[in-house]
Amino acid sequence: MIPEIAHFALIFSLVLGFALLFCSGFGVYRASEKCLLWVKPLVITQGFCLLCSFLGLVAAFVCNDFTVKYVSEHSNTLLPVWFRIAAVWGGHEGSILLWALVLSGWMCAVSLCSASLPEATVSLVLGVMQAILIGFLLFILLTSNPFVRMLPHFPMDGSDLNPLLQDIGLILHPPILYMGYVGFSVVFAFAIAGLITGKLDSAWAKWSRPWTITAWAFLSVGIALGSWWAYYELGWGGWWFWDPVENASFMPWLAGSALLHSLAATEKRGVFKAWTIFLAILAFSLSLLGTFLVRSGILTSVHAFATDPTRGTFILIFLFVVIGVSFSLFAWRAPLFKSEGQYTFFSRESMIFFNNLALMVSVCVVFLGTLFPLIAELVGIGKISVGPPYFNFLIVPIALFLACLLTFAPFVKWKQNDMRVVVKKLAVQFGVGGVAALIIGFSWYGQDFFKTSFVLWIVIVAILAAFYDITQKARAFNEGWLRGFMRLNRSYIGMQWAHIGFLVSVIGVAMTSFHSVEKNMKMAVNDRVEIADYEIIFDTFGETNEKNYLARRGVFSIYQNQSFVARLAPEKRVYTVQKNVMTEASIDAGFLRDIYIALGDRFPDGSWSVRLQVKPYMRWVWLGAIFMAIGVIFVLSDSRYRSRRRIKS
Repeated sequence: MIPEIAHFALIFSLVLGFALLFCSGFGVYRASEKCLLWVKPLVITQGFCLLCSFLGLVAAFVCNDFTVKYVSEHSNTLLPVWFRIAAVWGGHEGSILLWALVLSGWMCAVSLCSASLPEATVSLVLGVMQAILIGFLLFILLTSNPFVRMLPHFPMDGSDLNPLLQDIGLILHPPILYMGYVGFSVVFAFAIAGLITGKLDSAWAKWSRPWTITAWAFLSVGIALGSWWAYYELGWGGWWFWDPVENASFMPWLAGSALLHSLAATEKRGVFKAWTIFLAILAFSLSLLGTFLVRSGILTSVHAFATDPTRGTFILIFLFVVIGVSFSLFAWRAPLFKSEGQYTFFSRESMIFFNNLALMVSVCVVFLGTLFPLIAELVGIGKISVGPPYFNFLIVPIALFLACLLTFAPFVKWKQNDMRVVVKKLAVQFGVGGVAALIIGFSWYGQDFFKTSFVLWIVIVAILAAFYDITQKARAFNEGWLRGFMRLNRSYIGMQWAHIGFLVSVIGVAMTSFHSVEKNMKMAVNDRVEIADYEIIFDTFGETNEKNYLARRGVFSIYQNQSFVARLAPEKRVYTVQKNVMTEASIDAGFLRDIYIALGDRFPDGSWSVRLQVKPYMRWVWLGAIFMAIGVIFVLSDSRYRSRRRIKS
């Protein structure tokens, strides 16, 4: 009975969606206040219906209702209850329902937090978002219904959730990633509304900016969680492989990063208006493209868990309609939005322009590397593989260029600046950064000395410049450094903190890439291996029966200079239902290094293939993402973004 109620709630939410779309469109077109007054209540009611539908599917999983086909295909009686809940979005149908629920949640947030905006503007924005939601609801009901029954014949115990997904990563990663993906729909809708009405000013940018920052933060954390999940779950010790599905989330993040900076320039100086609209459309379009790539079945990826080629046509048509209409409207109306201010080559506006240009080049590089193999196969050229060497060769210089921009950006003012004055301010930072980079480079005994020192020099100088700028601005209040710091604009602190987070991640990426040590060994119990400065001993091996899998576990002791460091227990798991064999790595995580051990295949003589890795500064990759998220919290806490002052229509 619960699945039928949930199914009805899903259908009713579609009916409400059409009613909302009519009220929004007719109300704006006819300036009908009666129609406009219905928009927000309809948004809340539709959100409630979608929540009921989603909770109905959750209840079916928790209660092991295997008469529901989707539940029987992705759950099992032996599955722990928290994984049964996460299994709701572990397959195609449930993940698309989650997508729709998140979009509805963003719409509710917009309707509840838009008291300062004219009703017509809010209604138009919600109408654009509703058009997207209707497309996804139709997709669910016509091709991906999660409430289909299997009566009278159904499995008593179900199938099982993909063993790769039986992890806390499934609980956290997809919902947070979707919050980022779908969050860009808000600024997208506001950009479309701006194109339709011809109004785009600093108030528009000010209102759009916190929504964009929030979506970008969710996407950043979601990508970092996915990286962390792959690192420890897949058993190969990599945190990023330029996999097509990884790229699908990275592209909107790059476009969103450019959008954030462009919005700042539009708000402060009235420049880059067309850039801002273009980036708003592009960021959400790339989010939709990511959904298509993951859900259409055209990709081969360890991350593409829920795919079905038969549904790809619907998504592709929907994708072309949304992107085609949006960019056609942009091409028609963009000439109306011209920059108001003037600026010189060496100014903050120029810095933002070069930043956006670099990020757009990065988007093109990732886009071509991801889709060109698909296009080549489609036109008959053959199968072409584009791997990490291509991406690293092109993306790394761009990342370093962005780090260089961050060095100068805090000291460059709007309109125009004297380059000599800025360089003079940074002379000490360049010197100190160079010495620090050389010392750290020498500490690695000459291994990749020049690359390590050069990258660290750029990054350290940028970090020192950020702290120097913070210190100077805090002292300008003449109240002592601490009191001055407390009086600084929170938006400014958040911006600097997010930039420092990016630089911390760059350090982690560089040091891990240049100085990781790996050995693949054949080891039996009591064998000893030396790697880097560590001695690793294979102590024991045993088997244990867990609720839904058999674990074959090796125990390893790690010593450094004859001092005990850690004991690790990597596993090979055989899952009871599907008989899939999975690798569970064991990691001794540290601030300056990770020691990573994973079991491979077992040989007839009882020994094992063992992967040993020492990865310096690995945690810094994700520490930087945490810093960026903290920076966003500071930005959103700024009083400017909590203003209730009404914006005139």
